[in-house]
Amino acid sequence: MKYYLIVGEASGDLHAAHLMASLKKNDHEASFRFFGGDLMSAVGGTRVKHYRELAYMGFVPVLLHLRTIFRNMSFCKKDIVAWQPDVVILVDYPGFNLDIAKYLKQHTHIPVYYYISPKIWAWKEWRIKAIRRDVKEMFSILPFETAFYEGKHHYKIHYVGNPTAHEIHEFLTTYHTDFDGFRLKHHIADNRPMIALLPGSRKQEIKDNLVPMLRAVQHFSDRYQIVIGAAPAIEPSYYQEVIGNATDVTGLTFSLIHNDTYGLLYHAVAALVTSGTATLETALLHVPQVVCYKTPVPRLIRWAFNHILSCRYISLVNLIVDREVVPELFADRFNVSNIVSELGRILPEGEGRAPMLQAYKEVEKRLGDEVAPDNAARLMVNLLRQEAARCQ
Repeated sequence: MKYYLIVGEASGDLHAAHLMASLKKNDHEASFRFFGGDLMSAVGGTRVKHYRELAYMGFVPVLLHLRTIFRNMSFCKKDIVAWQPDVVILVDYPGFNLDIAKYLKQHTHIPVYYYISPKIWAWKEWRIKAIRRDVKEMFSILPFETAFYEGKHHYKIHYVGNPTAHEIHEFLTTYHTDFDGFRLKHHIADNRPMIALLPGSRKQEIKDNLVPMLRAVQHFSDRYQIVIGAAPAIEPSYYQEVIGNATDVTGLTFSLIHNDTYGLLYHAVAALVTSGTATLETALLHVPQVVCYKTPVPRLIRWAFNHILSCRYISLVNLIVDREVVPELFADRFNVSNIVSELGRILPEGEGRAPMLQAYKEVEKRLGDEVAPDNAARLMVNLLRQEAARCQ
């Protein structure tokens, strides 16, 4: 069968690549065409555009690139119709993907499957109308989404397990590099325990979060070394540029590593992490963490969070267990003083460390041990074959 996939960022590229590999195991005649990245290309098929050509985040960048975005949408729609796939598989990235789903529903008979649901339980819940209308099957990777979709909105979905949980399990099974080996690999001379900083995967996130993180962690730099986990698509010079603009941290010693975030977390004693998948990765690697996320107009954001948004938390860890396991310092709670205080509580000998590590076990239990891409691929292939049989 022919599968057309659309992703809009690095995490989508990773998850879609694993899904494609699983689809090939279940459908030996699978062929792929996609908007994606290098990892998907490595699996095989034809890449139409790289996700970097699509990834505009935030109001101003989107506004400045509207013509490009609309041009890409138009091209994508025409390309799908010309190729005539058996299914279009959308991966997160709702601003772009839901428009594609709407077009396909209105103008074609090509079914739309969604792998990794848009986070409409947090904001833009009204998008459920479009999903119910335009998406034939939803494949969820977060256990609490079942109650949201099926209980609240009466829209049946498939919870297939969490791919991050499986990826971490595979990493822990195969990783055998000790601390000295890690240091040697990344040319780190310092042998003190590490505090990991994960300031985000996008430039704006890094610009907003990295310097306050450094200002906070320098309070502990007499006992710990600072190691920044760089995002895959961000050049090292950008980190130096951001740090260079803050004179109060330019003399701070730190290391910057690429393409080894799991290794960094495996060897770190604690972490400062922006909201996102990284918070779940950090928990599953058993690293105590503080979630840090700077927002514009913090008091207004706090008011909106308390009165408008539909969810109680911003980190996946807390959302999964529905209580505050990791501290969330965002909006009006985001400041250096609070970061210092919460970080001190989770470092060795801190009173918050053991309870957090214990609570991580509940996160793992709720996620389960299913292999998400394998489950999703098996379901997708079976559903498509059943539909084809009905149409014969």
